[in-house]
Amino acid sequence: MTQGAGQGPEVERTAVLRDFRVPAYVNETGPFGHSTHPGDVVPAHEEAYPEGYTPTEQDLPVIAHGDGIQAAADPAELAEDGPGPLYVVGDVHGYLDELMAALHEKGLVDAAGNWCAGTARLWFLGDFTDRGPDGIGVIDLVMRLSAEAAAAGGYCKALMGNHELLLLGAKRFGDTPVNSGAGTATFQAAWLLNGGQKTDMDRLQDHHLQWMARLDAVEEVDGHLLVHSDTTAYLDYGDSIEAVNDTVRETLTRNDADEVWDLFRKLTKRFSFRDEGGADHVRSLLDMYGGTRIVHGHSPIPYLLGEVGSEDDKEESGPVVEGPHVYADGLAIAMDGGVTMAGKLLVQQLPLDI
Repeated sequence: MTQGAGQGPEVERTAVLRDFRVPAYVNETGPFGHSTHPGDVVPAHEEAYPEGYTPTEQDLPVIAHGDGIQAAADPAELAEDGPGPLYVVGDVHGYLDELMAALHEKGLVDAAGNWCAGTARLWFLGDFTDRGPDGIGVIDLVMRLSAEAAAAGGYCKALMGNHELLLLGAKRFGDTPVNSGAGTATFQAAWLLNGGQKTDMDRLQDHHLQWMARLDAVEEVDGHLLVHSDTTAYLDYGDSIEAVNDTVRETLTRNDADEVWDLFRKLTKRFSFRDEGGADHVRSLLDMYGGTRIVHGHSPIPYLLGEVGSEDDKEESGPVVEGPHVYADGLAIAMDGGVTMAGKLLVQQLPLDI
């Protein structure tokens, strides 16, 4: 089913749990709408953003002793050749097998799943868990590849997604009420509503939590401003990349449920770059933080295009995503291919040719 671009997913029913509204699309299958568009659970007081609100979860991996990581090459020798090629990865949401296949297709890992890309640079744009079958497995892979890439003279890094904030909140605060602005809300309820997986929570360990809490929210690489969410809310947290990242980390360190909820709420907003004035919103971020293009995840490309799909759509009627979506006068690159809705998990080398 297709809608006009910019109309948003208006064909929906609303299931209410506490003060959350869960858009239940045509092919909804679970009590929490796990089969619907990833991240469209909206606290009732966020009426200004009915088209997309994404909660988040989860953690990252750890390298066991004896993994055989070799010492990094001499930095002086690596510097002579300059940095390796740059790649970005869209939202993974627990789809470990699809991630491994996409990384292997791009020559970043070998058949055994080990880093084989030398000095290449790899950035994950956040949202490692929720909805899919193995979020902790995804985190563990990212952590392992970080060590292996560094040993080879490259790197593998990750940004904070709204689902990382959601998982941290669910683990830390559980059913503690937070000031949502309209009734009672809790991180636990939001996590469940947005595809939280019990198997992930059961496997969540302290090192995962520590890893997530230290993730950067914004980075600029080779003229690309990397963020998770397609929102201008980052501007609320600082006038430089360093200031934003420091503010986010300090917020998590203070461990105040209301503060973390507000951060989560803001980084769950979406579609700021899509419609009229979208290019100006992109420019406001580029002018503040640098770069010539913004690269983001968070909002599935089928929804940016005004298409309606669901995670059940396994047939030809499902969303067709071939690659990143460039929009907002060519200033924005969307990387969430909609893997949770039968789309595609995207791994893309930058810069794009277009």
